[in-house]
Amino acid sequence: MKIFLTGGTGFIGQALVRRIRARGWDLTVLVRNPSSAQAQWIVRHGGALATGDVTKPEGLASAMAGADALIHNAGVYEIGADSKTIRRMRAVNIDGSRNILDSAVTAGIPRTVYVSTVWALGASGWPPAPSVTCDETHKHDGRYLTPYEESKAEGHKIALGYRAKGLPISLAMPNGVVGANDHSSFGYFLRLIILGAMEPFAFGGDTIYALVDVDALADGLCATAERANMGEDYLFCGDRAPLREVFDLWGRETGKRTARWYLPRGFMRPQMAVVEPLLRAVGLPAFMSRDLVDASKAHLDYSSAKARRDFGWTHPSFKDMWPPIIARERALMAKRSGFLNKLRHQSVVED
Repeated sequence: MKIFLTGGTGFIGQALVRRIRARGWDLTVLVRNPSSAQAQWIVRHGGALATGDVTKPEGLASAMAGADALIHNAGVYEIGADSKTIRRMRAVNIDGSRNILDSAVTAGIPRTVYVSTVWALGASGWPPAPSVTCDETHKHDGRYLTPYEESKAEGHKIALGYRAKGLPISLAMPNGVVGANDHSSFGYFLRLIILGAMEPFAFGGDTIYALVDVDALADGLCATAERANMGEDYLFCGDRAPLREVFDLWGRETGKRTARWYLPRGFMRPQMAVVEPLLRAVGLPAFMSRDLVDASKAHLDYSSAKARRDFGWTHPSFKDMWPPIIARERALMAKRSGFLNKLRHQSVVED
């Protein structure tokens, strides 16, 4: 099987490269800079490179021509993004999606997997109200909490539009994606706990997530590319749990301090306006931000029953998922010196 992959250099993308190559499939990855460390990591793992940019349509169709399947994973993810990143986010998540899918039509790609997100379907409920587990039929109510959510919802609509025009495409919607070297706020909070630097207070402890392990997600995306019925959409989620239980498990597994008190969102949001520039000043993303407080107002309680039913996708239990992630994270952090280096997400992680 010949796979053309966009977004192969990031957190999810690197897991996809490993899983695709483990299956013995041919892999070509679209990269902006083939000499970058991330691109050369792909080469070392057996992937070929195609130079291009999803925001520039020239050459995309010819680059993917002949592929059995396209996995469009390119996207800009950041909760707490600054204005420059938001502009880039919209260019990649919206315009880039249009360019890639238009090129897939031109190239006659027989199977396309568009990596969307549960945020494209919106909140499954609103804390402190009880959560109701939702499936692929849930519809966004138009209340956008972050620029990321809005950009992905617009990209999702574009993908549906190309399906209506006849493109054989399935939309894959992961919940919050976690794993060792995670670049999201979950990854930063886990590393803070491992370092013994987590504050004893947090917010949003009642928010329900169904966090998905990045390697299990990569397996699900491969299964979608190989076996799913094009035209069907799939959610990829783990076990549902409130944020409070996530933090509590991290504390038990690490033996380190974690959040004990959960303060009102309305109190925490203005504090984040002070924290955001401080984090950026030391070269970190604003993983604690007003956007994060706003995002915690939404339950993301979704089920992957359809993916399990249609092609046998499996996911580790909540309790089984975290110990190997924590062990791997500790091992990676042990290779680095300095508090900020240990805390920071690494662009390339060698096996």
